[in-house]
Order: sequence, then structure tokens, then C-alpha cells
Amino acid sequence: MNKQKALLIIKPDGVQRGLCGTILKRFEKVGLTIIGFKFASADPATVKAHYPENDVWFGKVGQRTLTNYAKKGLDAKKIFGTDNAIQIGKTVKQWLISYFQESPVLIVAVEGYETIEIVRKISGNTIPILAIPGTVRGDFSHDTIDLANEQNRPLRNIIHASDSVEDGEKEVNLWFTKEELFSYKRADEALMFPLN
Repeated sequence: MNKQKALLIIKPDGVQRGLCGTILKRFEKVGLTIIGFKFASADPATVKAHYPENDVWFGKVGQRTLTNYAKKGLDAKKIFGTDNAIQIGKTVKQWLISYFQESPVLIVAVEGYETIEIVRKISGNTIPILAIPGTVRGDFSHDTIDLANEQNRPLRNIIHASDSVEDGEKEVNLWFTKEELFSYKRADEALMFPLN
């Protein structure tokens, strides 16, 4: 069984509320190994590269926004100047880049077995109101789609967590250089995963 890598980013709302240590402890306690760690201002070019730059992604994000606005009786064309899902997706991506500039962020690379499933489980649903208690977003995030829509900004949901093995590798390599990543055995790893 191969180990997987995942990227965690405690976003500005988590940093500003002083939740970094509390959140990070949850990932360490389940046995994930921190292999990279830095507190930094997010470079806008890195944030831009972090989120996909293609019409499929823009369309998906834009359509989700259109659907949410329609449910609330909001006129997306009036707010965005268009009802084109791809154009709206591009605007939302700009909001995300701005969001990451609100304060420093804590960027963490973790490694372990079934890491992606573990970080997604601990993080909780990306929509805070759907995140169950006991998850990071369920316990600490209180933002709503309605409020985000009303304020023309992205949903503030405390943490980013890689959602696939491929994204984990790509994101860790985007945010960290090889020299910033470390390989070592946790003291409890030999007990959890003995060689024989």
C-alpha cells in the first residue's frame, strides 16, 4: 500500500480566528505525518494556478452560482453583468484569489495511508451548513451560501483539503519545493504499521 500526499490550507478565516493549532491537531491525532509546513502570504499566481483554468471548471462553478442565485430569487445578470456560467465562474475565481489575500494562510503537506479520504472526512462538507459536527467545517465554519451571494464573495469555509490522489500530488508540488518537504517516520508509525 502506497502513502498518499494531501495539501491542507487553513484559509484566512481560520487564521484570523486563531484556529490553526486546533485544526492541525486533528490531522496529526489520526496519524497523518506533516511533511511540509509554512505560514505565508499566498502568492496570487499560486492561488490562480491552484484552481483550474478551464471552461469546464468555470462552467461548473458558474452554473452552481446561477442555481444558488435562482433559488434565492436573485438576478445573477444584474449582479454579474452576465448570465453566462463560464464568465461567472471566472469572476468567482477572482473572488477566491482575493479571499486568499485577506491574511496569511497556513499551508501544510501531509502524508499517510488513505490520506485523501482521511482529510476529506476530517474537513467535512465544503458547504458549512452541510458539514456534520465533529468535522473542521462543521465545528468552526458558520458562513452560508446566502450570505456569500449577498456579499458577492466566495464561501468562507476555513480549510482547503485535496480531494483526489492526483490533486494531492499536484497541489503539494505547486505550494512546496522539493527542499521544503521532509521524509521521516513518526514515532507511532512503526506501531501502527509494523513491517512484519
